[in-house]
Amino acid sequence: MIPAQELPPIEKFTASDYGGDNQNWMISQNEDNYIYAANNKGLLEYNGSNWVAYPSPNNTILRAVNVIDDRIYTGCYEEFGYWLKDEKGLLNYTSLIPKLKEASINDDQIWNILDFNEWVLFQSSHALYFYNKKTEHFKTITSEQIIYKVFNINDLIYYHVANEGIYLIKDGQPKLIIDDAVVVEDRVINMFFVDDVLTILTRNTGFFQLNNNQLEPWGILANERIKKLNIFNSIRLEDNSFVIGTISNGIIKINNKGEFDYTINQKLGLSNNTVLALFEDTNHNVWAGLDNGINCINMTSPIRTFIDYEGVLGTVYSTIIFKDLLYVGTNQGLFYRSLKSVDEPFSFVKGTAGQVWSLYNHNNESLICGHHLGTFIVDKDEVEKISSDLGAWNFKRIPNHDNLLIQGNYDGLYVLEHKNNTWEVRNKIENFKNSSRFFEINASNQIMVNHEYKGVFVLNMNSDFTQTLEVVDVPELTIGNSSSLESYQGDILYTSKNGIFNYKEAEHKFVENSALTDLITSKNFTSGKMVVDQTGKLWLFFKNNISYITNDNLTNIPQITDIAIPSDLRKGVLGFENLQHIENEKYILGTVNGYLTLDLANIETNNTYSIHLNTIMRKDVDGSSNYLPLTESGSFEHEKGIVSFGFSVPEYNKFQDVSYSYKIEGLSDKWSEWSHVSSVQFENLSFGDYTLEVKGKVGNQLTENSIVYHFEVNRPWYISNLAIILYMLILVGIAFLVNKVYKFYYERILKHEHIKSERALIQIKNEKLNQDIEGKNRELVISTMSIIKKNELLNKIKKELKRTRNNKDIESAIDLIDTNLNNNKDWKFFKEAFNNADKDFMDKIKATHPDLTPNDLKFCAYLRLNLSSKEMAPLLNISIKSVETKRYRLRKRLQLDHDDSLVNYILKF
Repeated sequence: MIPAQELPPIEKFTASDYGGDNQNWMISQNEDNYIYAANNKGLLEYNGSNWVAYPSPNNTILRAVNVIDDRIYTGCYEEFGYWLKDEKGLLNYTSLIPKLKEASINDDQIWNILDFNEWVLFQSSHALYFYNKKTEHFKTITSEQIIYKVFNINDLIYYHVANEGIYLIKDGQPKLIIDDAVVVEDRVINMFFVDDVLTILTRNTGFFQLNNNQLEPWGILANERIKKLNIFNSIRLEDNSFVIGTISNGIIKINNKGEFDYTINQKLGLSNNTVLALFEDTNHNVWAGLDNGINCINMTSPIRTFIDYEGVLGTVYSTIIFKDLLYVGTNQGLFYRSLKSVDEPFSFVKGTAGQVWSLYNHNNESLICGHHLGTFIVDKDEVEKISSDLGAWNFKRIPNHDNLLIQGNYDGLYVLEHKNNTWEVRNKIENFKNSSRFFEINASNQIMVNHEYKGVFVLNMNSDFTQTLEVVDVPELTIGNSSSLESYQGDILYTSKNGIFNYKEAEHKFVENSALTDLITSKNFTSGKMVVDQTGKLWLFFKNNISYITNDNLTNIPQITDIAIPSDLRKGVLGFENLQHIENEKYILGTVNGYLTLDLANIETNNTYSIHLNTIMRKDVDGSSNYLPLTESGSFEHEKGIVSFGFSVPEYNKFQDVSYSYKIEGLSDKWSEWSHVSSVQFENLSFGDYTLEVKGKVGNQLTENSIVYHFEVNRPWYISNLAIILYMLILVGIAFLVNKVYKFYYERILKHEHIKSERALIQIKNEKLNQDIEGKNRELVISTMSIIKKNELLNKIKKELKRTRNNKDIESAIDLIDTNLNNNKDWKFFKEAFNNADKDFMDKIKATHPDLTPNDLKFCAYLRLNLSSKEMAPLLNISIKSVETKRYRLRKRLQLDHDDSLVNYILKF
């Protein structure tokens, strides 16, 4: 048996979420809808997006908090006072203890804070401290016995004293008005006026009413039930119903008729069973301060949740109402419960363990279950298996054959026939074996099958649906995941991420339905699954919404209605979304761990929401950060760092998704994509003027306001006005200096021009001398070559003459040639030219080798000119071999090693 209470959604906050301790003792709310909680570690503030924790003023447990006007009053051990927001959006504390003067609070806690006309009432265990907001004076009422609790009912102050009873403060004095044994022996948790009758709730004995000065049990149905509970606190909601918090049984809800409504405990989704505080906010959410965490219960939400916390039910794939029973088909089997009882548990239908794919109601006479293991007929908690063919996906009625159904299976299509008051498999349709999860039958008895991975097929059938005559592919439809087929208003629709198409029998093809496609174009597509409910609505499922399409009664134009339940919150199985109409405007939507119920009649579309700027923070490159004033404009120094803006929409409905978009003029005029991130930061903005604009969206509804913040990033110091003036002065100074420098420079130029001219003349003279030297060298080379050529010519002539040496004239000619070859005039001319070209050589080599002969010096000169032995032989009038001999002898005189080069040695001088 599985508990089956359908409960309001619960938003849970843990100590790690809000940055405090586990226990939370009291909760309140300000005019901006921010939530404040008294926590063991201090004051908690929640703006709908982020929690901020403020340490207790004296580091003791904060027990009480109440927002009155613009002040947040708190109380703890031996301390109470108020918090105010500064210009930066941060809370600052002011203690009221110094104003007590002669009164004191010693070794005591502040347990409660009430608003009472112009007074603020702080309740401790033995005193009531009345603080006048106008005069800032105190009035104190004390008690020897423990004051359990104080109540403000219709502007009258009541308080319960242990072992004495209930007091009423009248004419400035306490008066004991009820001393019945009930209030003497038990503890009063809360007091109300119900139909002008004073009603009290006790910890252990339930509700009582004061009639004729006597306490009598209140005769409501829930009274006997709550007597068994250990009650810690309670509140009466605006709709006059009651919410009761217990020490170990969670929360009890009693409706305004005094009937038990439901229980929310840790087993059913509450974070903890010990409820320390209860508070109803302006949107009728109930906040529970728990022994471990804070929970927000969306009491008036059109959504109710059934969550299988124990994991027995599993993921819901199909739901159906049949004979006042709710059947739920899951991956773990088939379950059912009565619709009439709000807390009747689910029962398992034996024999259905495993995956249930679908449930089909045939004329309210038969309930058929499509199962992984086959097909079953369901009769309350009993089943009859009529087919063992695996994987019964779905069932469709054959037109004009009330006793025949088509069943889609893993391996094709089957025909079921109603015969002898039961159903049986008549035949499998031949010639088609594809898995048939989505299929429809048209008026021409064609079966259309959508296979997500193979495409859409049109099956032309024979008359008795025993075989497929032709299988036709549909080329105009692209194959896509999460596509489906569904019959809607006489058309067969195909839906995928490319749009909605309907089958045109006359054209034998699918054509885009532009009217329906246009309705879903702007949606974030996640699944093409379609559901047509019993009221004729066509439901589709998107990332941020579930939507239904209806046709306008007057124009018959389709229109779409979006319900903002994001896919990550509704937690359905993609492509297996299932929705079932229950009654009136109420629906069931299956989830991975239970189901949601949705009441369209209670969906509010006229809510207004506001977005608030919470913080502006500057963080510099060195890691330091500081908060800035929350004005409409501001300015920042041009430094490398980050400017961040925090904002929020204080909306606490679990299934209302809050998102934000922003733009910053001066940087970009485009709005950002919608995001759940409630802050934006900018790094290293260049100097200039900017305007940040932020808008919020709750579900599909925009906030009524937007944040507009103008700010300027100041020019850096190096281009500030002062810096520019300084730059101008520097430029003037530089111009003056440049003028002086140029003047001095040109004076030096003129002064040195003469020196330059003289240097130029010297350079010209040197160049002329160099040219003369080069000329001499050329003359030397020419003369040397002339001597060589002359001597070669004479030697040739001499050789020719020697051949005919029998004539005295020839002998005299040979003598003349020898004389000319040995003529010292050639050497003197060569020596003079050589000394002009290389005058230091002879001196250097004589100084180094003083024993060299004139012939050795002559030979060295020829070597200095790098002449070969062949070229030197004519100059010396000796043979080439003799030249080599002279080289050898010269080497010895110069004392050169065998490996040393004679020419290189001569060239070094």
